[in-house]
Amino acid sequence: MYSEEDLINRCLNNEAKAHTDFYKRFAPKMYGVCLRFAKNQMEADDILQEGFIKVFLNLRTFRNEGSLEGWIRRTIVNTAINLFKKNAKYLKDIEIDKAEIVQNTEEGALDKISVEELLNLIRELPAGYRMVFNLNVIEGYTHKEISELLKISENTSKSQLSRARQTLQKKLSKLNCVYC
Repeated sequence: MYSEEDLINRCLNNEAKAHTDFYKRFAPKMYGVCLRFAKNQMEADDILQEGFIKVFLNLRTFRNEGSLEGWIRRTIVNTAINLFKKNAKYLKDIEIDKAEIVQNTEEGALDKISVEELLNLIRELPAGYRMVFNLNVIEGYTHKEISELLKISENTSKSQLSRARQTLQKKLSKLNCVYC
């Protein structure tokens, strides 16, 4: 197995096997990122493919000023954001000034749910909710950053997150009853 630096250099020299090795090394973890942002596996496949095309096209710009995996992840997330923006014209954003935060008092659903089931619940969220939830909760973006990335107001970001959480809590409560 080659070091990251060797692998990058081999890719930059257009060695086909290096591209394959690079993809095999990083694609499985990045596919998990894609699945969180995508509505289904086909959309995740598209994000992954488009994301890796961007990675290979821009690999020369990687400056070793952080982890290669982090740089690839950022590219994949940005690809998901761009896909969301492209499809946003078909979505309706609902803006509210004060998002109602719902607290879940039931415990146990998360203890009993598998990662795959949780991923499926996130995938079922409407696109706007899913994007904001992933960016804020998983990727750690602030509402200000999300509003700039998605070209929405901070209040819309907060509202979408609140509604995503509320929707997930309701679904988790239903699952909790199933597991009782």
